[in-house]
Amino acid sequence: MRRLLAILILYLPWPAFAAALQIVLTDPAGRALPDAVVSAYPVRGAMPPLRIAGPYKVAQQDVQFRPAVTIVPVGATVSFPNHDRFRHHVYSFSAPKRFELKLYGRDESHSILFDKPGTVALGCNIHDAMTAFVRVVDTPFAAKSGADGALVLTGLPPGALRLRVWHPRLKGHGNETEIPVTLPATGLRRAIVLPVRPA
Repeated sequence: MRRLLAILILYLPWPAFAAALQIVLTDPAGRALPDAVVSAYPVRGAMPPLRIAGPYKVAQQDVQFRPAVTIVPVGATVSFPNHDRFRHHVYSFSAPKRFELKLYGRDESHSILFDKPGTVALGCNIHDAMTAFVRVVDTPFAAKSGADGALVLTGLPPGALRLRVWHPRLKGHGNETEIPVTLPATGLRRAIVLPVRPA
């Protein structure tokens, strides 16, 4: 009977032991930090496959990129539709994905494949105030904080995790930091204070 139980445990699918990690991100003054991206990496065991769901879109509207921060898995294609009455020229000089979408007008759209992990900073060659970020992740466990600084990572295996936390104003190399966490099977709620530059 014990051998049968061991075999059943061994072959249960990944979500059978899944837990949730709730995180609230603030700056040192206690203010919520929206648009932070947290990615989780189990220390032991095989990583489940990436989820390439979509579609993914970064629109140009009211002389802004919407949303300001987008999470996509490696291998995802992102469309860049223009909803403004005038033309935009979208580009990035970031190492994970250098590209240029030359001037195009209202209701036109172009797409880019993001095939390497990392942070891709976006700009418009016509409107310097337009900035945004595409965070390309190589784990299925990633989420972005809301206006209240909160996010939830679900389906995680209990045990040791490495968290990569990124925010556009985070002090440190590449605007990111790594935090070790031990996740119990019952789940965990964690508050994290990030050292950030002034807005």
